[in-house]
This record gives sequence, structure tokens and C-alpha cells, in this order.
Amino acid sequence: MPESQTPTGFAIAIDGPASSGKGTVARLVAKELRYAYIDTGSMYRSVALLARRHGIPWEDEETLAELAESLDFRFSFRDGAFKVVVNGEDLSQPIRTEVVGQGASSVAVQPMVRAALLGVQRGLAQREGVVLDGRDIGTVVLPDAPLKVFMDAKLVVRAQRRHTELIGRGIEKTVSQVQQELAARDHQDSSRATAPLKQAADAVYLDTTALTPETVAWNIVALARERGAIDG
Repeated sequence: MPESQTPTGFAIAIDGPASSGKGTVARLVAKELRYAYIDTGSMYRSVALLARRHGIPWEDEETLAELAESLDFRFSFRDGAFKVVVNGEDLSQPIRTEVVGQGASSVAVQPMVRAALLGVQRGLAQREGVVLDGRDIGTVVLPDAPLKVFMDAKLVVRAQRRHTELIGRGIEKTVSQVQQELAARDHQDSSRATAPLKQAADAVYLDTTALTPETVAWNIVALARERGAIDG
């Protein structure tokens, strides 16, 4: 899809650093508007997981890009849960491990992989109504989206959120450890040469530090409707 072409329908681009709550909020917004939801982060996680299964090093950029281009992604809500199906296999749970998350960080900094998935993401955005979240949606993937939002929160709050999530999954780490990891991820995401994390010039900035996901989602839905979004 050419850089200047706007996807069919109304697209909502949500960006922000790790644990800013964008994934949870994006799903709530999609449910409220009855839009499709595309989790771009899960795409990089899927590439990392499948590369590991096939013995492909996370630094092998060319082979990883070929793998990314070969994948068929399907996203849906089933039985109240969000599902990520890749080449017919439900990877919703396998991609959420810490090891795969680390792999996704390595995979996501590689230009050829990002270029391969960019076309896939734009193809998925060709819908009547869609919500995408990630780190470069408003700046690279959908630069003409009618609504762009940049979600942020204080690092200590993001670390607490992430810590609670990890504890719920049986992963033992201190809040301090999680905060150091998030700070390192922030630096990596914002300083990478290709599609770095940054707020689009025309994005609405939302500080979620003291807000619930439901409140943030409602604010975004209201903004979308003000800008012409119609419920799906």
C-alpha cells in the first residue's frame, strides 16, 4: 500500500511504550466500536517463536524476513478471549512467555523484518473499522489514520503493572527488576534506526498513570466518534 493511501473505513492507531496499557485499551475500544483489532506486537512475538522452533537465530535478518512474509495472521475474539492464530495454529499463549518476549525485542529492531510485516499490517488494516496498537502505527504503519493516540504512563507505574501481570503468570521478579527491564526496552525502542517509538505530530497524548483502562478506552471511543467513526 503506498505511503499516502488511507485504509478503507476508520482506522485508530494507538502507540506507546511497553506496559502503558495500550493493548488492553485497544481491545476495549475495538469491542465497544465492534471493530477489528490487530495486535502488531503479537506478530513480532510470533516470528520470534516460530524462528526458535525452526532453529533460526534471532539475528538472522534475511531468513527472519522470509519467515515473516510466509505467515498468515488471523486475530479474533472467541469465548471472551483474544486469539492470535498463525498459519492455522493458535499461538495466543505460547507467544506470551518471557523468552519469546525477549526474542521479539531482537526481531523487531531488524529493518527487513519490519518491512516484511509492514505490508501484512497494512493489508490487515484494509477493513471497514480497525484498531491497531504498537510503537510505530501512527508514524509508519498508518500515517494517515484519522485518529492517532499516544498512550504513556510514568515508568514506576508501568513497572508495577507489568510486575502484577508477571506474578499472575507465576513469574517471580521484583518491581525493581521489572523497572530496569522496561527502561532498557524504552531505550531500545526509541533509539532504534528503523521505525523508532515516538509520538506522531498529530497524535493525541494520553497519560494513563492515574486512569483505568476503561476510562482511557472511553475517551478514545469518544474521540473516534467525534472524528466520524461509525460503530461496526
